[in-house]
Amino acid sequence: MQWETVIGLEIHVQLATKSKIFSGSSTTFGAEPNTQASAVDLAMPGMLPVANEQAFRYAIMFGLAIDAEINKRSVFERKNYFYPDLPKGYQTTQLAEPIVGAGHVDVQLSDGSSKRIRIHHAHLEEDAGKSLHEDFHGMSGIDLNRAGTPLIEIVTEPDMRNSEEAVACARKLHAIVTSLGICDGEMAQGSMRFDVNVSVRPKGEDKLGTRTETKNLNSFRFMERAIKLEVERQIELIEDGGSVTQETRLYDGDKHFSRAMRSKEEANDYRYFPCPDLLPVVFDDDYIARIKADLPELPDNRQARFIEQYGLSLYDASILSAEANMASFFEAVVKACDDAKLAANWILGELSARLNSEEQSVSASKISAVQLAALIKRIKDNTLSSAGAKKVFEALWNGENNDVDAIIEANGLKQVSDTGALEKLVDEVLAGLPDQIAQYQEADEKKRKKLMGGFMGPLMKASKGQGNPKLFTEILIRKLGE
Repeated sequence: MQWETVIGLEIHVQLATKSKIFSGSSTTFGAEPNTQASAVDLAMPGMLPVANEQAFRYAIMFGLAIDAEINKRSVFERKNYFYPDLPKGYQTTQLAEPIVGAGHVDVQLSDGSSKRIRIHHAHLEEDAGKSLHEDFHGMSGIDLNRAGTPLIEIVTEPDMRNSEEAVACARKLHAIVTSLGICDGEMAQGSMRFDVNVSVRPKGEDKLGTRTETKNLNSFRFMERAIKLEVERQIELIEDGGSVTQETRLYDGDKHFSRAMRSKEEANDYRYFPCPDLLPVVFDDDYIARIKADLPELPDNRQARFIEQYGLSLYDASILSAEANMASFFEAVVKACDDAKLAANWILGELSARLNSEEQSVSASKISAVQLAALIKRIKDNTLSSAGAKKVFEALWNGENNDVDAIIEANGLKQVSDTGALEKLVDEVLAGLPDQIAQYQEADEKKRKKLMGGFMGPLMKASKGQGNPKLFTEILIRKLGE
């Protein structure tokens, strides 16, 4: 039997406000446990919440960016459940009247096609605390610093049919919230967390299968792997005569396995009711219009600008424009070296490879935009060969020196572009290759291009990798044609 996968996402986005959604407590990441939880965050008797206007502004900015309906009347409910990291015994959230209504995002897929993913809604809510297990033997610790941090929870329609589409949607939403500046996007710090709803059904069937929810995925790689694992599990279960249970699951990315956590609750299990401590918040058209007028450049617009302004390919522009930090880094390099193509090549090549291997974002790059631009300048003026440039990059990344010219000088990496010196080397090398010369001179033009590499290897070795390849080629063509 052929199966079709159906995927929907629920994405928790921590908003980059300086204080929490209902109190003045700091939201700074990395503070000592339980030093940023006030009496309001802990729901002490007599404490009353006060809504943070900036959280509403950020939520509206997101809604406008996905072309969504903005609900002018926004109401908070209490979602009741008991968990150690939820000190109130309930979560203040939105259900019946969320701030952001239906919208959409368009994603680009690897085959060059695009797909529209519908957003059902996005609502404001407060985050819970965090359970800590690593440092406690046989027990768990509770850090309530995160309790009360403002979130928007983005809920998609079940429009995705494979892990590629789900990851593309998650990446697009990450690009939007970071471009807006409403979230720092640091997934390793929990700034964005993904819950993935997965079900399977026979191909051609309209009725949805029973879904499971895999919670708290904090990387695109883990999301892709968790989806594939869950699809395989469900298909194997059904084909063996079993049935899928609606449940919440946890995925261990390090060990690549998932396990059931609890049966999936329905909305009525939480006993939602309007929060008696918070009045409805009502916006007028002028308030929304002012926010819309101040929206920053969004990823799709930035991609189009990169193609037009810098002459980039669609592929290069799509990657460099997706994240605000990456786009800023690229433009800073171009401004300093005045070569968009070389900047794109080095950022998408050497730099991205290093960042990916260390699972870091560009904001954590060990090489600054100014340093990379200085390296590119030395490639452009023929001071460095491509091999030499990679050695300089390595030295910069390892912190051996922060000055490109100093690294070139200390390691003798300056490319030889003296025509007289290079001609002498060519003569010496060719003197030892009479058979290759004869073969080259007897070959047609097409074959000569392939045979040229046989001369370049010995020449680069003789010059200790410092000969200018372009000049070597010019000299070779002239001398071999004599």
